Amino acid sequence: MRLRLSLIAALSCAAALPAAAHADATHLVVPGETLSGIAAANGLSPQALAAANGLSPQAFVISGRSLVVPSAGAGTSSGAAIPAPLGGYRVRLGDTLSQIALEHDVSVAALAAANGLLPETHVVAGASLRLPGPGTTASTTTSTTTSTAASHLVVPGETLSGIAAANGITLASLASANGLTPRSFAIAGTRLRIPSGAPAASVPATSPAISDGPVATGGRLTAAQIGAIAGQTGAPASLATAIAWQESGFNNGALSVANARGIMQVIPASWDYVQRNLTTTQLNPDSPADNVRAGSLLLARLLRDTGGDAATAVAAYYQGLGSVRRIGMLPETRQYVANVLALRSRFGG
Repeated sequence: MRLRLSLIAALSCAAALPAAAHADATHLVVPGETLSGIAAANGLSPQALAAANGLSPQAFVISGRSLVVPSAGAGTSSGAAIPAPLGGYRVRLGDTLSQIALEHDVSVAALAAANGLLPETHVVAGASLRLPGPGTTASTTTSTTTSTAASHLVVPGETLSGIAAANGITLASLASANGLTPRSFAIAGTRLRIPSGAPAASVPATSPAISDGPVATGGRLTAAQIGAIAGQTGAPASLATAIAWQESGFNNGALSVANARGIMQVIPASWDYVQRNLTTTQLNPDSPADNVRAGSLLLARLLRDTGGDAATAVAAYYQGLGSVRRIGMLPETRQYVANVLALRSRFGG
């Protein structure tokens, strides 16, 4: 687990509700929630929920604030879930895989397999699930090798490629079995499905060279310096600076038990990914400025991958994008996102 700095954010809200609001429900925003996610969980369009609270549909919602949840008649009926794209099922607040499976006459294993999940996965309100046909069991939706697959609990410092190699399978087959891409990060504490009967990995006689990872060398940068570097990478200066403070307090000597290093707490695998894919300039692992540059390049990429959704991009920086898309934000991630977004306002965001 990375170095975490405790943060007490005093957030207050005193929003005057319109006279008609007493007939509507309210929702207390918790860390990590978004306007669109709350709307989806209550069967509303983001526009309807935003309008009921005098907000823009692109507005950030603040933890601790109560939102008016309009009753039926505002955009989409609040009594039913929004249909999932291309059919399927849109997860409602409080749903579980077992409840959804029971409602649609399928087994939990079949529903999980159809969505690249483990049967014990907690589903997130607003997510879309594919539904196998009624009466479907795991044996009719997955191969025998998949249904009997082993699993692996990820520990700090592991990578998808390393786990695949250790189990004699290809990176592509491991990623596919878990609803990930081969470039996804393996998140410590999550459990991966290890498919049996998968193609064996072809291990070269000599491993390809990788760049040196970042080094916790000591030294500090100012908020202005961090913001300037972030701006050069296309990442919002205020957001990158907030992450830097949350991660290390601007201290390049920070080193976590998960081997995350420097001001932006970049792990060696992330450093290598950035060096290979996001920059043509050779990054100096000893440099506090290049540590910030690497973290900012990664943040800019995550923002592109999430359509500019700052909350999801920050969650992905902490938890990994593949994991966030697959299982939603973990409770620790929600608190991390809330802290960073609260800090962002202090750095000009």
